[in-house]
Amino acid sequence: MRTKLYEQLFVGAHPDGRLTLLNRLLILTIVLAVIGAALGTEPTLSPEWHSALLVGELVFGTIFLAEYVARVYAAAEAPGEGSAWAKRWAFMRSWLGIVDLIVVVATLAPLIAGDAAVLRVLRLFRVIAVMKFGRFSLAIKSVWQAIADRGDDLIVTVALAFVFVLTGATLLHVVEGSIQPEQFGSIPRALWWAVITLTTVGYGDAYPVTIIGKFIGGTLALSGVAFVAMPTGIIAAAFSDAMQARRDQKIQEMREHLERLDEIDENVVAKLERLERASQTPPGS
Repeated sequence: MRTKLYEQLFVGAHPDGRLTLLNRLLILTIVLAVIGAALGTEPTLSPEWHSALLVGELVFGTIFLAEYVARVYAAAEAPGEGSAWAKRWAFMRSWLGIVDLIVVVATLAPLIAGDAAVLRVLRLFRVIAVMKFGRFSLAIKSVWQAIADRGDDLIVTVALAFVFVLTGATLLHVVEGSIQPEQFGSIPRALWWAVITLTTVGYGDAYPVTIIGKFIGGTLALSGVAFVAMPTGIIAAAFSDAMQARRDQKIQEMREHLERLDEIDENVVAKLERLERASQTPPGS
């Protein structure tokens, strides 16, 4: 039973490698729980709706609690060395295990302990149930792996962006600090404008009015287009490489599987030939 439970709950443990029916039901539960948590913050809903959402919280909390207990119990079937309790403790200390526990506590604690101020804030953490999707999505894992693989490139991009932001803020402080002291009277004040300009958002609450200031602002804004595109391209290329590596792995696994099938076929043919020869040999010869 523990083996079956492990195959049903842990993605990749099932022989066919696909999401099991239980995991699909858990995904649906997570979606409904997040929607309910978001609706629960709307004060204009009728009391009947809030009562229904309260019942839903109890149901979802019970399901998540049962899932957490089942995962801890089935984690003993994880491959590798170590005792059953060591493997369970490893799961409980893992990122996904901690997320599962926080979701259970955030869902059930306000229902048990009433409306204490701290627990009312804790209720907002129920929306992190969406982070449980990480265990079901290969794409999410591939993105994180891609980011980790391109960490050095991204750090260089962030460092260059910081240099541009600081340079732009310093120049605008020098050029327009005396003209607009509220917006550019200091470098920290000008940093807000520089960040918004470099990211091409441009709220319009602070902007240069002099010709030199506008030139600096336009240059920083044009640079922002490139700096937004750079990390996007780096992550996209890394994600493409991760997907290609995944496809190559699948192809290699299929080839190895076919080779094992060929070996089995050869053994079966050889065994049949021996049986045929044995059946054709006269008794006592």
